[in-house]
Amino acid sequence: MPAQTIIFEPDDKYNAFLKVCNKPSHTNGKLAGITVAVKDNISTQGIETTCASKILKGYVPPYDAHVVGLLKQAGAAIAGKTNMDEFGMGTTTENSAFGPTLNPCDTGRVPGGSSGGSAAAVAAGMVRMALGTDTGGSIRCPAAFCGIVGLKPTYGRVSRYGLIAYANSLEQIGPMGKTVSDVSTLMSVIAGYDRHDSTSQNKPYDHIPRADIKGLKIGIPAEYFGKGVDPQVAAVVKKAIGRLEELGASTVLCSIPSMEYALAAYYVTCTCEASSNLARFDGVRYGPAADTKKSWHDAYQEVRSAAFGTEVRRRIMLGTFALSSGYYGKYYTKAQVARENVRNDFQRIFSDVDVIAGPTMPTIAFRLKEKSDPLSMYLADILTVPANLAGIPAISVPCGKSEGMPVGLQIMGRHFEDERVIDVAYAYEQAVN
Repeated sequence: MPAQTIIFEPDDKYNAFLKVCNKPSHTNGKLAGITVAVKDNISTQGIETTCASKILKGYVPPYDAHVVGLLKQAGAAIAGKTNMDEFGMGTTTENSAFGPTLNPCDTGRVPGGSSGGSAAAVAAGMVRMALGTDTGGSIRCPAAFCGIVGLKPTYGRVSRYGLIAYANSLEQIGPMGKTVSDVSTLMSVIAGYDRHDSTSQNKPYDHIPRADIKGLKIGIPAEYFGKGVDPQVAAVVKKAIGRLEELGASTVLCSIPSMEYALAAYYVTCTCEASSNLARFDGVRYGPAADTKKSWHDAYQEVRSAAFGTEVRRRIMLGTFALSSGYYGKYYTKAQVARENVRNDFQRIFSDVDVIAGPTMPTIAFRLKEKSDPLSMYLADILTVPANLAGIPAISVPCGKSEGMPVGLQIMGRHFEDERVIDVAYAYEQAVN
């Protein structure tokens, strides 16, 4: 197939990109001639991939992630690598070693994280579509804060091969775009089986969104409108759910009791997995070269102290502590029990409803440096982490504004019913647009 080089020169006043590329695209294919941004923790052959961390500065992968190969096969041009919270650890994209990304809706506010660069690039019109990753809300949070659409697919539906892992059992690569149709199109390219990924499922996606939701039953969990959720955000989302009722859907009040433990279970699980995954960055195989004249322990400590950011070091230490002798059963094992309770609650609710709806985030986008203490930042993930713990699909679609800033409506569905959550989001989008 003939190829053409797309000259990509974005007006990147938001620090959305860490690396800009001018790569060829093919003249035919589902994404022919379309520029797609790729989050900087997804491997791109011949293009520096840093995870927004000093420890990987200069690292150029020798291969493409499976999803990147699929983008190229579909005719897309890789626009560049987008900024993010270092190794995906954050909710604001302020934890990047290369400076924060700004929210195109208000440059005094964060774009959300950790896929903030991808969201900002789409929201600012620099690209039409982007790939993000979602470990505890890292696609849906920036989608909500920047007023775009973002989907966390069912765990296993999109290959994770080539994703630089933070928390293997939780994270998924997913599509981001201006519209639900664009997200659906990108999903149709990246979904499907990959033999290189042991978690991959043979569940391709071939779906055109439909706006007919008559007779659909929507669960409304009380916990998604309770303590910690801004009343103005809750009001915007309730109005959006009312619009879905006008389109023929019915609502059912429900409860997710395990929400009380979901956030703690998530942070114990993800920090434990991060502690294990990031052990490879030791100044020998990856990272800046260690001083071999020093003892192994001193050299190892020096490299990691200098090259890892504060939040990454914090999570590694938390995970190492939780996995240490005498504490494994007290923390990690209990977290897995709580995680199973979350799964069971979703399974129980989905026996009676088709989808679950609520706010994506409890507040609008924070002001820069507003979430300076880690606990307040962690609490912001309360409405997104349950879907990751359960492995179910979840999408965020813009549903209005509060204080002039976007608010996201989150739709969650049963395992491998990504098509249904996309249909509900599409029905809402078509009704209000």
